[in-house]
This record gives sequence, C-alpha cells and structure tokens, in this order.
Amino acid sequence: MPKILVELKTGTRSKTPVCPIHVVNPKTLKSFLNQLTPAQKNWIKVKSFTGKPGEIALVQNDGGALDCVLFGISNSKTDISCLDLAVGKIATLVPQGIYRFASGITDESQAGLAWVLSSYEFKRYSGEPKKWPKLAVGKSVDREEIQLISQGVNLARDLINTPANDMGPQQLEAAIRKVAKTFKAKLSVVRGDNLLTKNFPMVHAVGRASNRPPRLIDMKWGKSNAPKITLIGKGVCFDTGGLNIKPGNSMALMKKDMGGAANTLGLAFMIMAAKLPVRLRLIIPAVENNISANAFRPGDVLASRKGLSVEIGNTDAEGRLVLADALALADEEKPDLLIDMATLTGAARVALGPDLAPFYCDDEELVTQISKAARKTCDPVWPMPFWNRYDEWLNSQIADVNHISTGGFAGSITAALFLRRFVEHAKNYVHFDIYGWAPDPLPGVPKGGAAQGIRALFAVIKNRYNKT
Repeated sequence: MPKILVELKTGTRSKTPVCPIHVVNPKTLKSFLNQLTPAQKNWIKVKSFTGKPGEIALVQNDGGALDCVLFGISNSKTDISCLDLAVGKIATLVPQGIYRFASGITDESQAGLAWVLSSYEFKRYSGEPKKWPKLAVGKSVDREEIQLISQGVNLARDLINTPANDMGPQQLEAAIRKVAKTFKAKLSVVRGDNLLTKNFPMVHAVGRASNRPPRLIDMKWGKSNAPKITLIGKGVCFDTGGLNIKPGNSMALMKKDMGGAANTLGLAFMIMAAKLPVRLRLIIPAVENNISANAFRPGDVLASRKGLSVEIGNTDAEGRLVLADALALADEEKPDLLIDMATLTGAARVALGPDLAPFYCDDEELVTQISKAARKTCDPVWPMPFWNRYDEWLNSQIADVNHISTGGFAGSITAALFLRRFVEHAKNYVHFDIYGWAPDPLPGVPKGGAAQGIRALFAVIKNRYNKT
C-alpha cells in the first residue's frame, strides 16, 4: 500500500512545498475571501464556487502555480451520514503533490483517514495504479493506526472486487493463509468430504455441487488466556441460488456474496496489526452455491453440527446454513464476543438500503457501544431487534426448524433468529447483515466492494479489551 500520509514538517525542515486546503461552507466562505487577492476573488466568482458540499476550487497565485485549495462541506449539525469523511473526496480531485488541511476541520485524524480511504482503486485487471496525492499531518495524528485501518478496509475491498473466477474457495483460503502467515497465526482447514467426517454437514451440503470443494477455514491468533473474540464471515464465493436459481440481474453481483468473509478478515487484520490483547479466532465457511446433479434441494432436511434438523425452504438462502455450522463450532468454546458478518438478505436492503448495515444483539450495553462507535468513526450501522415472536415463523412440520419463514415479512429478522438458534454459550453475540457493496461513490467509500461496520467494530474491540 503506498505511503499517502506524511509528517507535516515546518520551518527549515520543510523542503517540499505543501499546498494548504481550506474547508468552507457558504457562510464561512464570505469571510475567507478576504484573505485572497483581488485576482483570486474574481477567479472564484468566475468559477461560480459558492462553498456548497463537494465543490472544489484550485486557486492559483499570480505566477500560475497552485496557491491553495478550497473545498465545500455541509454545515449540518444533524446529518448522521458521516460528513467527517467528506473531505476525503479532495484526494480524488487534486493533482499529485503534498497537501495539508489549513482550516475548516475539527479532527485532523479523521480527515487523514478520509483521505487515505478515498485513495483507493481496483486495478488488478486494467490500467496502471494511480499515483495519489499525499497529505501532510501533524505529530498528533496516529499515522500507523490509520495505515492499519485502511489496510484492513482495502483488503476487504480487494477480495470483494475480485471476480469469482479468481476468488473461489481455494483463493479465499489462500488470502486468509497469507494474512495468517503475516501475523504468525495458526490455520487449519477442513475440505471437501472431510466436512462430513468433522461434522460440518450444512457447509458440505451447500458447497458439494461445485467442482471447487467447499471448506471450513479456522484461524487462531493471540494468547490462549486472553479474552476470546471470534469472528465468522459468510464465504459464499459465488451464489447462483442453487436449484432456486437467481434471475440474471440478481446474479450479476454475486461475486460479493463472500463480503462477510472479506470484512471479517479485514477486521482480523486490524486487530492483529494493532496487537490487541485478545485471543482472536476467525472462522470462514468458504463455498460456491452451484447447480449440479448432487445439489441440495428445496424440501430436503439437513443435519447440522449443533444437532438440529433443518428443513430447506429455498436453496437461495444458503448463507445462513453455512454460518449455522460455523456458529455452532464457535459457540462450543464459549467466546466472550462472537460476531458474524454476512451479505445475507435482500430484506435488509429494502429496510435500510445499501449504506446502512443492520446489526442484531440482545445486549443493550454492547448495542450502545457499537452505535456510538459507528457515529464516531463514520462507519454507519443500525440496530435491529431479535423480535422473538417471529421465531415461530421458522417452525417446520417435519424438522426442528425451517431455515426460512413461510411469509414475506421481516426477512432479515427471521434470518437473524435462525442464526441465533445456533448460539447458546457465547457471552455476547452480534449478527451483521451487510451489503458489502457501494453502488455509488460516497465520502471515503469508492464505488465497488465495501467494508461495512469493521472500523466501528475495531474501535469497540479496542476500547473493550485494550486496557493497557
């Protein structure tokens, strides 16, 4: 990852010119114009720059060189859509060089993170990587932490953006293995028919129709006597829908159906890079939901690791099946905090759209911690309820549970309730129903594969367990 943040040097130590950036809004612009020359004021007027959100003005000096940058931002006090990341857009609009925020921001660290998060593009298959402009920041800014956070975010983005022909279960395992090697974590993998021997029957059932064998990837890091934090990510590398095949327009983005795995691996990277005092476990069921003569069918009854029999209502709801076996495994060792992330339901998108990731948790204190961290880090998530009455909608006449509800209501909630049935012993359990994709560019979030909720979760885990 290129070094985008540099230390701001002053006085005789400064050898390279650093261009100042002034963040303004329509109200503060008027007073700022008094600092400019008459020619610069006239140029601003000609360009019709008014300081509206997202507007930019590259102001030259009398010699034609870049003198400063003006960038417009909202002055709203009630907007929760993370205005603090809006300044990151500047990195995509200015030429190469070194810049610094001279006025108009209140949090230099957040502005630095916004700059780095915006300086991303996926160039594996075409073109040359862009040489991004650099940002000079003061000593108070923790550049190392910004670097590890952005590395975790970009790891998730890269994995999601990679098409399924180059990101099957084997390649996802390789990506996890690479991270494990970097931090000297222990890795074990159960593949193919061995999933039946090791009692992961639903992971096997979902992935057996593909010529790319399914697997259960289990990574452990940290001291065994530290608080146990377990992350589980849905690793469906491509989802055809199975025998309940998806229509073409719904299948087009299914390379992102391993977004839960990508996000939890990104979060695991942050935790290990920051050397947080936890015993981290990452469990990824990696499969491809494909179609062949041995594909699992609607109406089948599957065994599960937990011992519950599961009636299949629709083969296109495969993610919760592989997660259920992984959750049962994780729950056996009674972790202090158990988190799963999955691109699970269209119902979550209907409810909250692509930007907000709903999460479910029964612990009100932890819900508050996550919600506050989400606002502070500009990583939006939204709490949803485990609404117990809807649990009866998962009843089956022939099995312990049906994995989908019979009606069309509350699809994200009933999916969460299904997963909760496989968690008994974890002290705290949180389920995230993420989208994993940005259909439009947002502040700090380029279009494409998206990391959702993991910066907020990193902050929560750091605050809960990093007491040194």
